Amino acid sequence: MSSTELRHTALDAVHRSLGATMTDFAGWDMPLRYGSERDEHVAVRTKAGLFDLSHMGEITVTGAEAAAFLNHALVGNIASVGVGRARYTMICRADGGILDDLIVYRLAETEYMVVANASNAQVVLDALTERAAGFDAEVRDDRDAYALIAVQGPESPGILASLTDADLDGLKYYAGLPGTVAGVPALIARTGYTGEDGFELFVKPEHAVELWQALTKAGEGVGLVPCGLSCRDTLRLEAGMPLYGHELTTALTPFDAGLGRVVKFEKEGDFVGRAALTEAAARAEQNPPRVLVGLIAEGRRVPRAGYAVVAGGQVIGEVTSGAPSPTLGKPIAMAYVDAAHAAPGTEGVGVDIRGNHEPYEVVALPFYKRRK
Repeated sequence: MSSTELRHTALDAVHRSLGATMTDFAGWDMPLRYGSERDEHVAVRTKAGLFDLSHMGEITVTGAEAAAFLNHALVGNIASVGVGRARYTMICRADGGILDDLIVYRLAETEYMVVANASNAQVVLDALTERAAGFDAEVRDDRDAYALIAVQGPESPGILASLTDADLDGLKYYAGLPGTVAGVPALIARTGYTGEDGFELFVKPEHAVELWQALTKAGEGVGLVPCGLSCRDTLRLEAGMPLYGHELTTALTPFDAGLGRVVKFEKEGDFVGRAALTEAAARAEQNPPRVLVGLIAEGRRVPRAGYAVVAGGQVIGEVTSGAPSPTLGKPIAMAYVDAAHAAPGTEGVGVDIRGNHEPYEVVALPFYKRRK
């Protein structure tokens, strides 16, 4: 396979038949939008959206020491995750830098599924394979074994309930259970990246089209629409959820990113990055470097990643993600800013947009929180 050849998901023909605008995302040809990204965004906030996330990287870990191995390889306490539950965590380098943020599902007593970001799947696979040395655990690349379809939004439980006998009411957030959806065997997980209630369905690639069509039909009467990566980005931005390569990089530790809570020092044994992260935790407590904040525009100009955040003529930070917010009706951004300017309501903060210092309000994240 040539380095320029894009990978296609099992739903590629479906996306094209729906008139999707396609884009290269981490080596995959993925739908960016089907029509209006704003309409897709609003559908997820008010009704429901259907996403193809088959580009995500699934890695299966099995063996008698799978739990101990993952506790060593990752910063979270994976051994304490119950069967049928999931946990958000990170994999760090020995120097504490973030290699990726992950969701780990415990499928059985000695079986886990690690889900990595598409852009980092190979890096995570290589790191886990290397770190498994000396453990009775096997790391398996299962990226081709799964298609991943997400249905997100307030109507998603009703849509899914019409197609499955699985106990969705009993399925908590960050839990997963095996079941059948529209006759297709699936791992049904109550997870997502939109800030709404929703589900992610892991199925065999050969079942993806059938499942997509069944979900589309089930959602017809309640406003379900197919959604691309563009609205997924604005949805996660409003929900204050970090994106690797923007809010998270190898140059930052989880403490720099304001996500120190995912690092579990109390777990037994050593883990990769423990020493460096212990220092980072102490540093963050005494003298936080930059803090991740929300910014809401007073004007109409949209900030983009890499734009400087300014105050009093000085650069005090940098935008990591920015976009128009369909929910707020204004441009918003996440940015790392000096701690002295990080308090919500701090005045005199702006973003340098092509030489103009546009005024912005500093707010606490997230911008949007759904009503339970």
